[in-house]
Amino acid sequence: MFDFLLHSDRHLLDLVRTYGSWVYGLLFAIVFAETGLVVTPFLPGDSLLFATGALCATGALDAPAALGLLALAAFTGNAVNYAVGRSVGPRVFVFNATDRSGFSHRLLNRAHLRRAHVFFEQYGGKAIILGRFVPIVRTFVPFVAGAAQMPTYPFVVYNFIGAAAWVSLCVGAGLLFGNVPIVKENFSLVTLGIVFVSLLPMVVQYLRHRMRGSA
Repeated sequence: MFDFLLHSDRHLLDLVRTYGSWVYGLLFAIVFAETGLVVTPFLPGDSLLFATGALCATGALDAPAALGLLALAAFTGNAVNYAVGRSVGPRVFVFNATDRSGFSHRLLNRAHLRRAHVFFEQYGGKAIILGRFVPIVRTFVPFVAGAAQMPTYPFVVYNFIGAAAWVSLCVGAGLLFGNVPIVKENFSLVTLGIVFVSLLPMVVQYLRHRMRGSA
């Protein structure tokens, strides 16, 4: 998985050569799972979209098809996550560190849930959009929104905007820069840079929290 993250452009190209148009289904499944299942926050997100854009620039993938399918995957993934959170969240979203007997405690990472809850509390509905650009948080925010009984219509609107913005920006960046020689030759470093930049909001928030706590 780590090798796929660092060299997603090369692995995707191999998959295109081997499976052809079936790759679109694989990309859809990965993005859907990364945004829609709280047990798979480790799947590649930003870097996968960037690599997809880079392959679109070479003609290996069709850009409109990739953009449309991946935006749909991101939208439906969040929608399913929200529905699950709305259905079962009130029963499992309990921040009780001593409760270690339930299935939810073993299945869900309480630290990630708590972080997403704080993110949602701070930014409200905008967290649906902003959370798209933060790894791990984007997997849990829709679940938290559902568990918090966020009204469906505002969630759908924010979800649509967030999915379109996230996919368009990441795939678009790959289209523009993915095949620039210096980027192509150092794709693993660029991937790490993308991950680092996407994690910056969490780091800044953590540092602010520590500073307020020590003040």
